[in-house]
Amino acid sequence: MDDRSNTPTTAPFIPFALPDIGEEEIAAVVGCMRSGWVTTGPISKKFEQAFGAYLVNGGETIAVNSATAGLHLALEALGIGPGDEVIVPSLTFTATAEVVRYLGAQPIFVDIDPTTLNISPLAIEAAIGPRTRAVIPVHYAGLACDMDAILELAKRHHLKVIEDAAHAFPTRYRERLVGTLASDVVVFSFYANKTMTTGEGGMVVTRDPVVAQRIRLMRIHGISSDAFDRYVSKKPAWYYEVVAAGFKYNLTDIAASIGIEQLRKIDRFLARREQLAARYDTALSCLPFILPPHPQSGSNHAWHLYVVRLTEKANRGRDEMIGRLSERGIGTSVHFIPLHRQPYWRDRYGLRNEQFPAAEQAYQSMLSLPLYTRMTDSDQERVIDEIHAALS
Repeated sequence: MDDRSNTPTTAPFIPFALPDIGEEEIAAVVGCMRSGWVTTGPISKKFEQAFGAYLVNGGETIAVNSATAGLHLALEALGIGPGDEVIVPSLTFTATAEVVRYLGAQPIFVDIDPTTLNISPLAIEAAIGPRTRAVIPVHYAGLACDMDAILELAKRHHLKVIEDAAHAFPTRYRERLVGTLASDVVVFSFYANKTMTTGEGGMVVTRDPVVAQRIRLMRIHGISSDAFDRYVSKKPAWYYEVVAAGFKYNLTDIAASIGIEQLRKIDRFLARREQLAARYDTALSCLPFILPPHPQSGSNHAWHLYVVRLTEKANRGRDEMIGRLSERGIGTSVHFIPLHRQPYWRDRYGLRNEQFPAAEQAYQSMLSLPLYTRMTDSDQERVIDEIHAALS
């Protein structure tokens, strides 16, 4: 056993994730603040247009203040409501399921594929019942789900498909970017630790103009006229109509100004994440780990997360490994504590660990390693060295 195991380090802490904010983003925020318009306005529209242009064939783009808000808006626009059921994976963040409850519908939790850690199409099919209206596949860690199988199931059973793409920008599935597939709605996240950030924020993408119109309406209080147009109009434009009980889910221009600059860097960000993931692959291949799965030919991985799973040959358990790395100044995380283990979902729906063998096995052994574009080669080498030492 390595003799450093109980010796805290004095070296700088390496976090699990860190946003990559440059002078361009700072200048853009300052410019926005000096413009006199800081809430939803021209910069938010510009961000939507730029994101749509990046996708090329994605459809209509609607900026929102979080991916959670986007998922809620998507389900509402698709008519999901009380009595309906929506299939979701257990291995996801609670937002994927909680938005279903917002509308009085019921999430139906299913297991994952043990290799990809994405939702299992076989489990989806087994869970479809007379009240099933939709499925929310989550592109775990940045690797696309088996969308051909999911979309075929949805077509056969007349289900709506809402892609939770919080981890998946810019992920490609069989040569096509996530956001351009045949799903009804796709929702991206720009939270602080994602592949690009606006601090808090998200983007909803749909090719259905009726769905897009409803999302835009409900995004800002169900008001029939655009708030920005009303406030900057040079003619009296004070009149508006509330035509639905909407929400307050709009993205500010301050956040959008960051997003525009981040989007310009996304290809560079992806290249660096791919480089870091490849270095981990090489350096950790000899250790008792199951390394992250790679995409098939014609697809790519966004590498939002680099998740390893300890095997039975490891001399430490997952929790001990996390503690050891923390003592040595290395931040890690677990993605995720499955929802079937969370008190609210477990108790409300009577969920049991044995119902989700693949998610349960993955959870017991997984940890997410530091991976972010500001990470230097020497930072990563230190992480690798400490992992080797912990398992020696």
